[in-house]
Amino acid sequence: MLVLGDAHASDSDRRETLLAYYRAIDPDRVLQVGDLEHYDLPAPTWFVAGNNEDLNVIDALRAGEDPDGTRNVHLLASTAATIDGLRVGGLSGNHAPTKYDLSRAALSGDRRRHFTHEDVDRAAELSDIDVFLTHEAPTGLLWYGYDPGCEHVTDLLETVSPDLCLVGHHHQHRAAEIAGTRVVSLAPAWERYYTLDPETLQLTAHDRDSIE
Repeated sequence: MLVLGDAHASDSDRRETLLAYYRAIDPDRVLQVGDLEHYDLPAPTWFVAGNNEDLNVIDALRAGEDPDGTRNVHLLASTAATIDGLRVGGLSGNHAPTKYDLSRAALSGDRRRHFTHEDVDRAAELSDIDVFLTHEAPTGLLWYGYDPGCEHVTDLLETVSPDLCLVGHHHQHRAAEIAGTRVVSLAPAWERYYTLDPETLQLTAHDRDSIE
């Protein structure tokens, strides 16, 4: 299974790198952790929305629609899917403290990129999750002189208790055990890609140059 960090594929060079992975690896299934920004893909891809997306496309996918220009994209928005025998769930969006207590319906414009308490509450109801995808990091994973993680994501890990959590947004590889879950912040797709063994949940990093 191919696993990818942030793609930012609205940029043509980064979009070409993204698609090069699909051509070289020819995956049956793909997981991606947000800031995808390109929704016409060669293989079935399950992803969470990041803070940089076409939000009209994301809203349509949230509503269960298949908007024009999309192919093989499946949004995990406080939902789960069974993929190669794994139960994979996801929380879409990033955290904004001033918007968290609002309803999703109250968000407009580019504020639609955030998750709200409603999204977190729905995600907390997911069960039997093997792999959890989130764009926002939990606390205790990264350090910039301060902890950029979100306690709501940490609380979700304690509640949902997945075996593995894959994180985007921060564009660097870091790993830790948090609330009993193995958590990995993924490097961006223009630097490396990952493969995941569905049976063992072993995650292996590969340099981008390995496909060239």
